Amino acid sequence: MKEKELHDELTSIRSLMERSSKFISLSGLSGIMAGVYALIGAFVAYQIVYTRNGFFYTRDYVIANVDDNRGVLYTLIVIALAVLVLSLATGAILTKRKAKRKGQQAWGKSSRNLLFHLAIPLITGGLLCIIFITRGYVGIVAPATLIFYGLALVSASNYTFGDVKYLGMLEIALGLVAALLPGYGLLFWAVGFGVLHIIYGSIMYFKYDG
Repeated sequence: MKEKELHDELTSIRSLMERSSKFISLSGLSGIMAGVYALIGAFVAYQIVYTRNGFFYTRDYVIANVDDNRGVLYTLIVIALAVLVLSLATGAILTKRKAKRKGQQAWGKSSRNLLFHLAIPLITGGLLCIIFITRGYVGIVAPATLIFYGLALVSASNYTFGDVKYLGMLEIALGLVAALLPGYGLLFWAVGFGVLHIIYGSIMYFKYDG
Protein backbone atom coordinates (compact mmCIF):
# COMPACT_ATOMS: atom_id res chain seq x y z
CA MET A 1 0.00 0.00 0.00
CA LYS A 2 2.80 2.35 0.88
CA GLU A 3 4.48 1.55 -2.41
CA LYS A 4 1.34 2.51 -4.32
CA GLU A 5 0.98 5.77 -2.38
CA LEU A 6 4.62 6.63 -3.06
CA HIS A 7 4.15 5.91 -6.77
CA ASP A 8 1.02 8.10 -6.92
CA GLU A 9 2.82 10.91 -5.12
CA LEU A 10 5.80 10.75 -7.51
CA THR A 11 3.43 10.74 -10.48
CA SER A 12 1.67 13.80 -9.10
CA ILE A 13 4.96 15.63 -8.55
CA ARG A 14 6.16 14.80 -12.05
CA SER A 15 2.87 16.04 -13.50
CA LEU A 16 3.16 19.32 -11.59
CA MET A 17 6.76 19.80 -12.74
CA GLU A 18 5.75 19.20 -16.34
CA ARG A 19 2.90 21.69 -16.07
CA SER A 20 5.27 24.33 -14.71
CA SER A 21 7.97 23.78 -17.35
CA LYS A 22 5.78 23.20 -20.39
CA PHE A 23 3.08 25.34 -21.96
CA ILE A 24 0.14 22.95 -22.27
CA SER A 25 -2.57 25.45 -23.22
CA LEU A 26 -2.06 25.34 -26.99
CA SER A 27 -5.47 25.06 -28.59
CA GLY A 28 -6.13 22.24 -31.05
CA LEU A 29 -8.95 24.31 -32.53
CA SER A 30 -6.45 27.03 -33.45
CA GLY A 31 -4.53 24.44 -35.50
CA ILE A 32 -7.71 23.50 -37.34
CA MET A 33 -8.51 27.14 -38.08
CA ALA A 34 -4.94 27.80 -39.26
CA GLY A 35 -5.31 24.88 -41.68
CA VAL A 36 -8.61 26.23 -42.97
CA TYR A 37 -7.10 29.70 -43.51
CA ALA A 38 -4.15 28.12 -45.37
CA LEU A 39 -6.45 26.14 -47.69
CA ILE A 40 -8.51 29.23 -48.46
CA GLY A 41 -5.32 31.18 -49.18
CA ALA A 42 -4.00 28.37 -51.38
CA PHE A 43 -7.28 28.28 -53.32
CA VAL A 44 -7.17 32.04 -53.95
CA ALA A 45 -3.50 31.79 -54.97
CA TYR A 46 -4.33 28.92 -57.32
CA GLN A 47 -6.95 31.04 -59.07
CA ILE A 48 -4.37 33.77 -59.58
CA VAL A 49 -1.45 31.61 -60.73
CA TYR A 50 -2.91 28.70 -62.68
CA THR A 51 -4.77 30.17 -65.64
CA ARG A 52 -6.65 28.49 -68.46
CA ASN A 53 -3.38 28.28 -70.39
CA GLY A 54 -2.69 25.03 -68.60
CA PHE A 55 -1.11 23.76 -65.39
CA PHE A 56 2.36 22.89 -66.66
CA TYR A 57 2.70 25.94 -68.87
CA THR A 58 1.77 28.36 -66.12
CA ARG A 59 3.87 26.52 -63.54
CA ASP A 60 7.03 26.88 -65.61
CA TYR A 61 6.22 30.40 -66.76
CA VAL A 62 5.70 31.91 -63.33
CA ILE A 63 8.98 30.46 -62.05
CA ALA A 64 11.06 31.25 -65.12
CA ASN A 65 9.76 34.79 -65.62
CA VAL A 66 9.80 36.34 -62.17
CA ASP A 67 10.51 39.85 -63.46
CA ASP A 68 7.41 39.71 -65.66
CA ASN A 69 5.24 38.51 -62.80
CA ARG A 70 6.12 40.91 -59.99
CA GLY A 71 2.46 41.87 -59.51
CA VAL A 72 1.43 38.23 -59.14
CA LEU A 73 4.33 37.61 -56.76
CA TYR A 74 3.43 40.53 -54.52
CA THR A 75 -0.21 39.41 -54.46
CA LEU A 76 0.87 35.95 -53.32
CA ILE A 77 3.00 37.50 -50.56
CA VAL A 78 0.00 39.52 -49.36
CA ILE A 79 -2.14 36.36 -49.30
CA ALA A 80 0.54 34.49 -47.30
CA LEU A 81 0.82 37.37 -44.81
CA ALA A 82 -2.98 37.50 -44.42
CA VAL A 83 -3.06 33.77 -43.66
CA LEU A 84 -0.23 34.20 -41.15
CA VAL A 85 -1.89 37.14 -39.35
CA LEU A 86 -5.27 35.40 -39.16
CA SER A 87 -3.66 32.20 -37.87
CA LEU A 88 -1.63 34.01 -35.21
CA ALA A 89 -4.59 36.11 -34.06
CA THR A 90 -6.90 33.09 -33.85
CA GLY A 91 -4.22 31.06 -32.08
CA ALA A 92 -3.60 33.80 -29.51
CA ILE A 93 -7.30 34.23 -28.73
CA LEU A 94 -8.10 30.50 -28.43
CA THR A 95 -4.91 29.72 -26.49
CA LYS A 96 -5.57 32.53 -24.03
CA ARG A 97 -9.09 31.23 -23.53
CA LYS A 98 -7.85 27.67 -22.94
CA ALA A 99 -5.12 28.86 -20.56
CA LYS A 100 -7.70 30.72 -18.49
CA ARG A 101 -9.90 27.63 -18.38
CA LYS A 102 -6.99 25.44 -17.23
CA GLY A 103 -5.75 27.98 -14.71
CA GLN A 104 -2.43 28.54 -16.51
CA GLN A 105 -0.83 31.87 -17.36
CA ALA A 106 -1.08 32.66 -21.06
CA TRP A 107 2.11 34.72 -20.78
CA GLY A 108 4.61 33.18 -18.39
CA LYS A 109 8.01 31.52 -18.35
CA SER A 110 6.81 28.41 -20.21
CA SER A 111 5.06 30.36 -22.97
CA ARG A 112 8.08 32.69 -23.33
CA ASN A 113 10.39 29.69 -23.75
CA LEU A 114 8.01 28.24 -26.30
CA LEU A 115 7.84 31.44 -28.36
CA PHE A 116 11.60 32.02 -28.17
CA HIS A 117 12.50 28.59 -29.53
CA LEU A 118 9.72 28.85 -32.11
CA ALA A 119 10.73 32.32 -33.26
CA ILE A 120 14.42 31.74 -34.01
CA PRO A 121 13.94 29.25 -36.89
CA LEU A 122 10.83 31.10 -38.11
CA ILE A 123 12.52 34.51 -38.28
CA THR A 124 15.64 32.98 -39.86
CA GLY A 125 13.54 31.18 -42.45
CA GLY A 126 11.45 34.28 -43.12
CA LEU A 127 14.53 36.45 -43.74
CA LEU A 128 16.04 33.78 -45.97
CA CYS A 129 12.84 33.58 -48.01
CA ILE A 130 12.86 37.37 -48.47
CA ILE A 131 16.42 37.06 -49.79
CA PHE A 132 15.32 34.26 -52.15
CA ILE A 133 12.43 36.37 -53.46
CA THR A 134 14.58 39.46 -54.06
CA ARG A 135 17.12 37.26 -55.88
CA GLY A 136 14.43 35.67 -58.03
CA TYR A 137 14.67 32.19 -56.51
CA VAL A 138 10.91 31.91 -56.14
CA GLY A 139 10.78 28.14 -56.60
CA ILE A 140 12.75 27.61 -53.37
CA VAL A 141 10.44 29.67 -51.16
CA ALA A 142 7.70 27.07 -50.57
CA PRO A 143 10.11 24.26 -49.61
CA ALA A 144 12.09 26.67 -47.40
CA THR A 145 8.98 27.84 -45.52
CA LEU A 146 7.92 24.24 -44.85
CA ILE A 147 11.40 23.16 -43.71
CA PHE A 148 12.01 26.12 -41.40
CA TYR A 149 8.50 25.89 -39.99
CA GLY A 150 9.11 22.21 -39.27
CA LEU A 151 12.42 23.03 -37.57
CA ALA A 152 10.64 25.66 -35.47
CA LEU A 153 8.02 23.15 -34.33
CA VAL A 154 10.65 20.54 -33.42
CA SER A 155 12.58 23.16 -31.45
CA ALA A 156 9.47 24.40 -29.63
CA SER A 157 8.14 20.90 -28.89
CA ASN A 158 10.44 20.68 -25.84
CA TYR A 159 8.31 23.36 -24.20
CA THR A 160 4.83 22.11 -25.06
CA PHE A 161 3.06 18.92 -26.12
CA GLY A 162 5.46 16.34 -27.56
CA ASP A 163 2.99 15.74 -30.40
CA VAL A 164 4.12 19.04 -31.94
CA LYS A 165 7.47 17.42 -32.78
CA TYR A 166 5.81 14.89 -35.08
CA LEU A 167 4.03 17.64 -36.98
CA GLY A 168 7.38 19.41 -37.34
CA MET A 169 9.05 16.28 -38.70
CA LEU A 170 6.27 15.84 -41.26
CA GLU A 171 6.63 19.49 -42.35
CA ILE A 172 10.40 19.03 -42.81
CA ALA A 173 9.91 15.85 -44.85
CA LEU A 174 7.27 17.53 -47.00
CA GLY A 175 9.57 20.52 -47.58
CA LEU A 176 12.41 18.26 -48.73
CA VAL A 177 10.10 16.48 -51.19
CA ALA A 178 8.86 19.89 -52.41
CA ALA A 179 12.49 20.90 -53.05
CA LEU A 180 12.78 17.93 -55.42
CA LEU A 181 9.69 19.05 -57.35
CA PRO A 182 10.09 22.78 -58.10
CA GLY A 183 6.95 24.39 -59.43
CA TYR A 184 4.57 22.45 -57.24
CA GLY A 185 5.20 24.61 -54.19
CA LEU A 186 1.60 25.78 -53.89
CA LEU A 187 0.36 22.20 -53.71
CA PHE A 188 2.89 21.27 -51.02
CA TRP A 189 2.17 24.52 -49.18
CA ALA A 190 -1.54 23.64 -49.10
CA VAL A 191 -0.82 20.14 -47.81
CA GLY A 192 1.74 21.26 -45.21
CA PHE A 193 0.04 24.34 -43.81
CA GLY A 194 -3.52 23.30 -44.62
CA VAL A 195 -4.19 19.57 -44.49
CA LEU A 196 -1.54 18.65 -41.90
CA HIS A 197 -2.65 21.48 -39.62
CA ILE A 198 -6.28 20.36 -39.76
CA ILE A 199 -5.33 16.74 -39.01
CA TYR A 200 -2.94 17.76 -36.22
CA GLY A 201 -5.40 20.26 -34.75
CA SER A 202 -8.19 17.66 -34.74
CA ILE A 203 -5.99 15.12 -32.94
CA MET A 204 -4.88 17.70 -30.38
CA TYR A 205 -8.45 18.91 -29.86
CA PHE A 206 -9.88 15.47 -29.08
CA LYS A 207 -6.79 14.41 -27.11
CA TYR A 208 -6.27 17.47 -24.91
CA ASP A 209 -9.15 19.94 -25.33
CA GLY A 210 -12.02 17.57 -24.71
